[in-house]
Amino acid sequence: MAAKWIEIFTGSLEQKKQYKQYKARLAALPEPYGSAAKAVERYLMVSGGVTDGETLVTMFGDFADLWERAAIDSTPVREIVGDDPVEFAESFAQAYTGKQWIDKERARLNKAIADAEQEDQK
Repeated sequence: MAAKWIEIFTGSLEQKKQYKQYKARLAALPEPYGSAAKAVERYLMVSGGVTDGETLVTMFGDFADLWERAAIDSTPVREIVGDDPVEFAESFAQAYTGKQWIDKERARLNKAIADAEQEDQK
């Protein structure tokens, strides 16, 4: 019962646990995979814009799987991210739909224009 009350204020405790596990998985990657994965992760955190916790833990779990598999197979980092690491990161993030912070602003803009249109027609 107490956990439910705590989650109201802090968010899902299970998702927090999964996120900590994900961070540990990234920290355990050998070089150069660890530093490359952390660089892409930073970009995802800044630009990804996903706000839904369930989507985030799924995305980051898959992200860790990708880098762990690459390390096991000794896949060159450039083969993973391609010629444009930004394009790789953005394509990776786009594969995970969910609520994004920009959704609220898009709705606000659409409403403002609709309201202005109604005022204009009076």
